Amino acid sequence: MPPHTVFAERLLAVLSGERPVHWMLGHTVGEAYEQLVRIAPETPLRSLGPRPVLRRCSVQVDDGRTAVEAFATIAVGARVRAMAFRLERGGDQRWRCAAVELDGLGAATRPVPRPA
Repeated sequence: MPPHTVFAERLLAVLSGERPVHWMLGHTVGEAYEQLVRIAPETPLRSLGPRPVLRRCSVQVDDGRTAVEAFATIAVGARVRAMAFRLERGGDQRWRCAAVELDGLGAATRPVPRPA
């Protein structure tokens, strides 16, 4: 299975509540783990019916083959959700997730201050 598909399945498992966020320790780099910590508690890909299914995962590779931008579609019951993520290959040749966004949640998501 290509790395982008493996990571799409891993992210799906975490964002559906099937696996804990710390399962991704060692598989993330930079802000990706913190992004998952912010997104995962809401279990945005949890389904009340059948398990969410990865439908498609497309990829664009940089010229140096050291980074991958991926886009996945996930069926969650009758809904289809979109997930984007970036993989970077380290000096040890292992791929790690560097960023993740789900339907616009992720990199830009910050806690919104509540009015006093």
